[in-house]
Amino acid sequence: MTQDLGFEEKLWKAADKLRSNMDAAEYKHVVLGLIFLKYISDSFEELYTKLKEEEYADPEDKDEYVSQRVFYVPKKARWEYLQDNAKNIEIGRIIDDSMDLIEKENPTLKGILPKDYSKPSLDKTKLGALIDLIGTISFNSKDNSKDILGRVYEYFLGQFASAEGKKGGQFYTPKSIVKLLVEIIQPFKGRIFDPCCGSGGMFVQSEEFVEKHGGKIGQISIYGQESNQTTWKLCKMNLAIRGIDNKVVWNNEGSFLNDEHKDLRADFIIANPPFNDSDWSGDLLREDARWKYGVPPAGNANFAWVQHFIYHLGSKGIAGFVLSNGSLSSNTSGEGEIRKNILKDDLVECIIALPSQLFYNTMIPACLWFVNRNKPAHRKGETLFIDARNLGQMINRRQRELTEEDFTKISETVSLWRSKDPINKKSYQDELSFCKSASLEEIEKQDFILTPGRYVGFKEEEEDPEVFQEKMTRLTKELSEQFKESKKLEEEIKKNLKGIGFEVK
Repeated sequence: MTQDLGFEEKLWKAADKLRSNMDAAEYKHVVLGLIFLKYISDSFEELYTKLKEEEYADPEDKDEYVSQRVFYVPKKARWEYLQDNAKNIEIGRIIDDSMDLIEKENPTLKGILPKDYSKPSLDKTKLGALIDLIGTISFNSKDNSKDILGRVYEYFLGQFASAEGKKGGQFYTPKSIVKLLVEIIQPFKGRIFDPCCGSGGMFVQSEEFVEKHGGKIGQISIYGQESNQTTWKLCKMNLAIRGIDNKVVWNNEGSFLNDEHKDLRADFIIANPPFNDSDWSGDLLREDARWKYGVPPAGNANFAWVQHFIYHLGSKGIAGFVLSNGSLSSNTSGEGEIRKNILKDDLVECIIALPSQLFYNTMIPACLWFVNRNKPAHRKGETLFIDARNLGQMINRRQRELTEEDFTKISETVSLWRSKDPINKKSYQDELSFCKSASLEEIEKQDFILTPGRYVGFKEEEEDPEVFQEKMTRLTKELSEQFKESKKLEEEIKKNLKGIGFEVK
């Protein structure tokens, strides 16, 4: 199979066909686990071949692989061995044993790899066919392996999220939203933190941003936390296949009850927390030190997350995160007071209203918040509002995606607003119905409500030049002609039905 731009889709269609009646939530671990195993096996074999050609190297010496940050793969876990046994009725047990062997030899993978391949509900013939299918992809350096595997893994995560619908959104944030967050916070160098990290898309995109702008992998330190163990495993594999060192931890209590990074003060925070979460144990945390701007309501975690992010920001840190639109205007249970206090502390840099249908798991309208402890000096006391609700394009019946033009328009607007010196002789200008830089006084006049539509204004609709009377005459004439055509078709259908012995009365 050639690695053309559409090969991920071809691979997905073939893999999905083999899924048969298996639930997508279960099948994703089967597929992604095998893709991971194929990649580390190929990476091992590539180095193994090089070591065989070196006079004093031992290709079976584990330390040779550790020193070059390649996972050591024992003989009975290598892809060639699995491929040879693909038609074996015991293939499920063989894969489980392989995963165990790999974890024993590589402590950083301990407890991460899936080991449910031998369960009776998994069709072993189809499992063998899946191995054959994945075996057609080459993950080696001449094909730029990390990019290829990254594309496959990310594409499959997105497809599984789509297949799972609401549940899919718990582990996957659509790439277009992640990309926009990263483009705006610009994590060039430093500590990056996501306390509800899902499958790690925020981290992956941040590393890609650094490399795209001439930096090197490793210039950012990754910190994360996830409360869902299976999602945490997806994240750890997602980062491992890209060689991204990380301190991403799991506990089932979550970031509020058991903050694993209490002392961390991050340079960048990127997150997509659960919307309007009512089950966050708020009653147990009324006296928590994180609630500097007000105690968040027990029935909604939105402003618990906002304050958790702010608490973990360093002295010059910036956070970009997704919240439901309710966070912009709610005044119930003290939320309005918390929002006002955060604004008065001059932390809210930018608010972006997003288009609908961007997410797999919710139809709730969403927005992006950017909180910055180090606003540009000439923008102190101001907040940039962007109304992007009319941007994006539908990629299928259910899903919308932001385009490259959308990214450019939004990110360039933020860059121009931040810049004191005009970029490319351009300077920031408010644009009716799209963007507005508002002072704290203007926001106060709006009762500290942050809905962008209140600030950017609306373009007046062009007046219809057609006179009402003439327009109605034209439309009724067109309707009359359509009725005649409809009557003609109705008679034709009745005639055809009568011809085969059925009469419509």
